[in-house]
Amino acid sequence: MTLKGRWLTLEAIDERHAPGIFDAMRDEEVCRYLAWEPPTSIEDTLRLVREARETMARGQSIVYAQVWNATGRAIGSTRLLDVRPADRQVEIGATFLAREFWRTPANTESKYLFLQHCFERLACVRVALKTDARNVRSQEAIARLGAVREGALRRHMRVKGYQRHRVLFDPRRRMAGGEGAAAGAARERVSD
Repeated sequence: MTLKGRWLTLEAIDERHAPGIFDAMRDEEVCRYLAWEPPTSIEDTLRLVREARETMARGQSIVYAQVWNATGRAIGSTRLLDVRPADRQVEIGATFLAREFWRTPANTESKYLFLQHCFERLACVRVALKTDARNVRSQEAIARLGAVREGALRRHMRVKGYQRHRVLFDPRRRMAGGEGAAAGAARERVSD
């Protein structure tokens, strides 16, 4: 399923996205907190894309390329993780954006599109946003969306030789309207 916004579109990841994703991931800071090593070639990037598609085929995650509408080029990726339809729950994470798109509408709109999709189309009762506890920039971006920090899972997983702590945020689903508070805040910020 494609999720289209004013600034960017979330498209199921595909090999055609590899050149833009490779360009974004050549920046060490963009990849600092990802669970996998950044690709060193377009062939490595294609392998990562294929692996992502395999996890989707197994139902383990839903991986999207973030495509900037003005250029049609992939500028990053984001995922729905811990997909649990029986519990009507997902997590949004493993997000990265090319540095030139930090503090632009890209991340805000991406999260809004995901939150809207999860709450309105998938009828989720819980959507968590997650990030590495060391990634303060990401935590601040999530907080700007209106999400509330729930807490941290200590020593959640081993990543690149480090025992990672994971911070979870709750976008706070509104009781009556069905839209998460963070989704509403993100929609308002993107519309400005």
